Formats: sequence, structure tokens, C-alpha cells
Amino acid sequence: MALHAKLTREIRNGPRGPKVAAFFDLDQTLLAGFSATSFFRERLLSGRMSPRELGESVLGALSFELGRTGFSGFMAAATSAYRGTQEAVLEEIGETVFRQDLIGEIYPESRALVRAHQEMGHTVAVVSSATRYQVEPVARELGIEHVLCTRLQVEDGVFTGRVEHPSCYGQGKAILAGELAEELDLDLASSWFYTDSDEDLPLLEIVGHPRPLNPNRGLARVARERGWPVRQFHSRGTPGVADLVRTVFAYGSVLPSAAIGLTAGVMSGSRREGFNVMGSLWGDLAISLAGVDVRVEGEENLWRQRPAVFLFNHQSGLDAMVIIKLLRRDMTGVAKKELRQNPIFGPIFAIGGVAFIDRSDTKKAIEALAPAVEALRQGLSLAVAPEGTRSGSVRLGPFKKGAFHIAMQAGVPIVPIVLRNTVDALPNHGVVLRPATVEVVVLPPIDTSGWTREGLADEVKAVRDLYLEVLEG
Repeated sequence: MALHAKLTREIRNGPRGPKVAAFFDLDQTLLAGFSATSFFRERLLSGRMSPRELGESVLGALSFELGRTGFSGFMAAATSAYRGTQEAVLEEIGETVFRQDLIGEIYPESRALVRAHQEMGHTVAVVSSATRYQVEPVARELGIEHVLCTRLQVEDGVFTGRVEHPSCYGQGKAILAGELAEELDLDLASSWFYTDSDEDLPLLEIVGHPRPLNPNRGLARVARERGWPVRQFHSRGTPGVADLVRTVFAYGSVLPSAAIGLTAGVMSGSRREGFNVMGSLWGDLAISLAGVDVRVEGEENLWRQRPAVFLFNHQSGLDAMVIIKLLRRDMTGVAKKELRQNPIFGPIFAIGGVAFIDRSDTKKAIEALAPAVEALRQGLSLAVAPEGTRSGSVRLGPFKKGAFHIAMQAGVPIVPIVLRNTVDALPNHGVVLRPATVEVVVLPPIDTSGWTREGLADEVKAVRDLYLEVLEG
């Protein structure tokens, strides 16, 4: 399966190798919005910003916008208040902002562009006027090794209040990219630069493939004049009216689905049949109304052996809808205890026999899984996310052993379900659903009859390696 094939075609049809570079701006290019805004908001709301620092930051930004100071002057004003602050403080804030906000703002299309360049063996770098505390978590998430950014001067782990020169802005970006090219023997004439701003013209003009993404008015005009191809992404940022309407209908479809399921249960005299009708109907309705296209490879493996423990990698709040759509009937699951309080899904999941676990208490969590083992023995399949809570990242987290113990105790196979791109439709901490294509790979059932407690860690690793192979393939 290959998403965004049209978007990345020119990259894959071009030259390979590390001499070709792909430079990416951060704000409005890799991310929707501006990382500095999220950074500022976090520091302000957490009480870490003094009144003096707030005033200096606002005045500096205003002076820069009015053209009274250049970028270096703006950064000097903004960072002077850091003098005497431990660098670790900004590193901590940067990680918090990334987890809570920025990870959900990464454009899926930009993620695809980065990956295409990486698969071609190109040297990939972020070139941003932002500081490393904003840039590095994003670069790490995308697997980007090189970070060119505005550096704040640090001595003995403490900020001096000064900015290192050149700052990574305008001509500074071209200078720093040129230095990297000289260091790594890059061929700039064969290289790429993706950005949204006409302030980046110095670097756009020295690469062979200038690529405006979501360009501002100035860059859009230059692109028209010079014939540069322009791309606009709408998968992140402020949702449109259509996105809001789709979301309301997708979530709201659980109510008519539950009503029909209840009716079916009463007429058939079977609570389980009622839940089967409700689940399969809601899975289909919610996914369709959300505008999500689910493409499945290995669908036959969903039905080869039941009951089974179906494992899925947990990226997004959309995962539950996708899993319900896929498994359709005679299944239950495991969920964190907080979901029981959800006014809509809590009662429905409780009726369906979902095991609610307290992840903060290992003993209680183990006790809560006992009904899941019994459900498997009675013929119901179990859906479990072995990573535990969702990461919001496409990167696979470590697997917990609980689901594997359950499969062993019940004597049923494990069926790995690998989800790709559910974060495209619903990013971390997101509520609004957006149209997206979700790829699913269902691997063949794995026999657990020969497993032992002593060898379980190896079995867990082997299953996780299967996920890595599919996700990285």
C-alpha cells in the first residue's frame, strides 16, 4: 500500500543518495500553525513567564511586525529575559508542548514527503528560525537527523540572554544550509527546499527544487512568476464547516445504531446479538460519515480463527471505530477505566462486556482482565492495544504483556492488526474528524499453544517486530 503516491512521485523518480538534500521549514510547512505560539501559551499558562518577560516578548514581536527591528533584534528582545535560566527548563517545556500540541499539528502530507526523501537515501534537515526546543522534538518524531535553527547562547547549562549568529532566518538559512552542504558534500543543485514564506527566498534560490508549501501571499506571487509548483495542505489547522458536520454525524450515529441494536436484541432475545448489530452498524456509519476510507490487506485473517485476541497499534481515538468496523461481531475489548465515565461510550462498552482497567494499579488491572479470559473461553474475541494508552505518534511504543498472557490462558491465537494513518483523520488530543485514507494490514493468526511464561518476552518481541516490519515497509 502506498499513500500520497502522487505527492511523492517526483521524489521517487529522481536521483537517490545522500548527496541530495531535502530541507524543510517548520511552521506552516511541517506543522500547521506556529510552534512559537504554542510555546508562548504553555509558558504563559503554566506561570513560568514573568510580567517583565511577557512585556518584553510582546514589545519585541510588535516591533518586528512593524518593521522597526530585524529578526535578530526581535530574538534578542525575546530571549534576554531567559538570562540566568537553566536550559533544562526550556527543554522540558519543549517536550510538553510537543506532546500536548505540536504532534497533532504535523501535516500527514509533509510526513509523507519526509519519508519519501528518507527512503531515497536523501539527507533530510529542518531549517527553521525557531529554537531547538521547538524544532528537535518534531525532528525526532519524523526521524530527521539534521536540525538547523536559531540557537540561544548557553554557558554551563544556563542561558546568557544572547543569540548565536547567524540566526536561522532569511539569508541566515541559506548560510547555514550552505555550511551543511559543504560539510556533507551535498549537491544543492539537485536538492529540495519546502517552505511557506517569501522570507526564505535566499535558500529557495540556491536549490534545484524550490517547493512552496502553503505559501504566504509574497511567496505565492514569486512562485507564479517563476513557475514553481505550489501545494496547499488542509489536513491540519482550523477545521472547516464540512469537517465539523462530518464529526457531529459520525459521533452522533452511535445513538441510532444503539437504538437499532437494542431493538434487535429485544426481538431476538439475545443481548449479544443486539450488541453485534449495534457495533457493526455504528462502525460502518461512523467511518463513512467521517469521510474515512479504510483499505484492508489480509482481511481474510479477521475470520480464519475465532475466538482470538486481536492486537492493534494505538495511534488515535479513531482506532476504536476502525476496529469495531473490522471485527463486526462477537467481540469485546479492554479499555482504561476513565472511559467508563464517558456518557455515551461508557454504558455501551459496559453492556458489551469491555474490561475497564486501572493502569496505575497493576494488581487491580490483572484482576480486571479475568472476565476477558472468560469471554474468550465462551467464544468472544478480544481487541487489545498492547501499547496501552495511545501515543498520538506513528512510532510504535513498547508492548505490554497482558494481552499475550490472556491469549495463553484462554488457549486462543493472536491476530496482529497493523493500523496506518489513523492519526491523519484524528490526531492526538483531537476531536474533529477529517477525511483520510487509513491503511490496515491484518497478519495471519499466531498460535500461542506452545508458548511458555519463561519465553513470553521473546514471543512479545517477535510479534512487535512484525508490526515494525509492516509500518516501516
